[in-house]
Amino acid sequence: MSVDRRQFLAWGTVAAGAALAPGLRLIELAQARSPQEAASVLQRWGLLIDITKCTDCDRCVSACHEENGVSGHERPATDAQWIRTVGLRDTRTGHAQTLPLMCQHCEHPPCVDVCPTGASFKRDDGIVLVDKHICIGCRYCVMACPYGARSFVHEAVSGQKADVPRGKGTVEACTLCVHRVDRGEAPACVQTCNRDGGKAMAFGDLNDASTEIHRRLRSEPSRQLRADLALNTGVRYQGL
Repeated sequence: MSVDRRQFLAWGTVAAGAALAPGLRLIELAQARSPQEAASVLQRWGLLIDITKCTDCDRCVSACHEENGVSGHERPATDAQWIRTVGLRDTRTGHAQTLPLMCQHCEHPPCVDVCPTGASFKRDDGIVLVDKHICIGCRYCVMACPYGARSFVHEAVSGQKADVPRGKGTVEACTLCVHRVDRGEAPACVQTCNRDGGKAMAFGDLNDASTEIHRRLRSEPSRQLRADLALNTGVRYQGL
């Protein structure tokens, strides 16, 4: 995907409403703690991406989809894109960049504001999620997201994983691999990038002064996407 930088910064998403498939049932989280119980207002999970270190390898996308049971062959049918790479080009200079784009886990998420059932919600620790059991597939959240970060599952999915419930007729997006975070692990994209890629991603508690991400955000310049919207995103970018 390649877009003009100005077009990207003014990104919008258009989608139509749809009804939830009758009889839809989703797998339960196996032996998992309640997300609300696991979360704490003392934490704010965040992600810092240095796009000058991105090697255009697409490893973060593959790692995300493998971890969350999003198979490559289903993506055209379901529009599943929990994370995707976006190409930016400055029309004045011709300078081109590539960055990974996912849910920005806003402090003030528009998707939560427009959800009529409460299916879209923000945990106390800042992670924005969708409760698939009460999502009615209206896609208001898809239209409200300024980053085009949410997807609607149009067809039945297979190969689901116990920690990541998915289902036809519902909306989904990056969860920061919340099931891993609650086990004290980094998201799959971060782990893979730091192991096999350019070490472009840092994940951690934005409120903890001892973490790498906190230190780097205080000492190095970074940007929010669409900072003009004052959403205070949990995902920040360097080199943009």
